[in-house]
Amino acid sequence: MRLETIAVRACAEVDPTTGAVAPPLYLSTTFEHGPASQAIHGFMYIREKNPTQLRLEGALAQLEGGLGALVYSSGMAAGAAVLQTLEPGSHVIFSDDLYIDFRNLIRDFLPAWRIESSVVNMQDIQELKGAMRANTKVVWGETPSNPLMKVLDIAAIATATHDAGAHLVIDSTFATPVLQRPLSLGADIVLHSTTKYCGGHSDVQGGCLVVKKREILDKLFHVRELLGAVASPFNSWMILRGLRSLPCRMERHSANAAAVAAALAASPLVEAVYYPGLASHPGHDIARRQMKGYGGMLSFLVRGGREETLRVASRVKIFLNATSLGGVESLMEHRASSEGKMSKAPQNLLRLSIGLEHPDDLIEDLMQALA
Repeated sequence: MRLETIAVRACAEVDPTTGAVAPPLYLSTTFEHGPASQAIHGFMYIREKNPTQLRLEGALAQLEGGLGALVYSSGMAAGAAVLQTLEPGSHVIFSDDLYIDFRNLIRDFLPAWRIESSVVNMQDIQELKGAMRANTKVVWGETPSNPLMKVLDIAAIATATHDAGAHLVIDSTFATPVLQRPLSLGADIVLHSTTKYCGGHSDVQGGCLVVKKREILDKLFHVRELLGAVASPFNSWMILRGLRSLPCRMERHSANAAAVAAALAASPLVEAVYYPGLASHPGHDIARRQMKGYGGMLSFLVRGGREETLRVASRVKIFLNATSLGGVESLMEHRASSEGKMSKAPQNLLRLSIGLEHPDDLIEDLMQALA
């Protein structure tokens, strides 16, 4: 089946009891077992697994082409679970443009866990190879990245990672399974904050990991079972519902973002636009090769400093000043303010999550705010 069909039909079996087409929501925290704790129905306790959660995991695994998937209470919980599988003394290499709270996690928790880390520009494969150590266990890339929209060559990074005996994690949240399938390019683990495009309506929180090796899946399951960052049944049901329309939504998000990016790039009041769909983007050729579309996220630099940039953000009428991304509504964020003192974002950068409104309305709103 093609991806659009998988999104609609994966794990969409009709309920055998009632014939319901929409999947049932199982809220039970515990399940009947035998006198000697036999799992006679296949389930025991919600922290281990739940019927609704299993449907979502099966659908995500099919969308990404993985052996299996695990869902979590948030994207951060999913990412932390990967690091919690590592032994003390392990070394992890991270890409240099990384979601701010993963950078905070590196700073605040990895030293206490006795995990070493390095940050490199993964657009330079030689720099990545030079950072490899005997104890390097994981290479962690984010593409397209947040907020500078850097594009990493997943296949090339996967080769360098595997040559060093490590595993490759790709945070593909901005791309979604519809636009990019890192496992097919050599990644071992794909991370998504399903709060974003997978849910798609700014009303549910979650995260997932999709893997292609049983050994990795078993380790991650053990961590989740004991540490408890399991996704709730209701959130799993909501995200599963969001997956059904994901391909259609991503087509519109991508088309709208392309139009907005082109308009901003033509404005003399804009210093630079970061969007992989623009031919001027340094990673455009790689993105064209490894992505089906360029997504709904972009950043741009206002010509001027922090105060002028904040004035632009204060003048928008359709865009909402809000964090997060991937919903139906268009959002704007002054990323340096949002990220705080750890931010590396330029003071004149605004990040846009392009929604499903008419692109002409979005462009007109940005142009009047800039003017």
